[in-house]
Amino acid sequence: MADISKEQVKHVAGLARLAITEEEADMFTQHLSSIIEYAEQLNELDTENVEPTTHVLDLKNVLREDEPKEWITKDEALKNAPDTQDGYYRVPSILE
Repeated sequence: MADISKEQVKHVAGLARLAITEEEADMFTQHLSSIIEYAEQLNELDTENVEPTTHVLDLKNVLREDEPKEWITKDEALKNAPDTQDGYYRVPSILE
């Protein structure tokens, strides 16, 4: 793949609605070119017998089992509320 050009950097910045100076365009052109160069080095690796992975760590389901449990009652949930009415939290009105 060819290096990224200064015009391409400016074009992408324009698409992203970013205002960049000439100096920033030069800097981003160099940075992005080095990133592309590194990515191209990765293409040189032999991955013929390497299994595809979705994550770098061998993670299994780390969530607990979803088991039904006893829950607190409505009255217990409301007992520490500063203001309740008819079994609901009462909050200041934000509408007129």
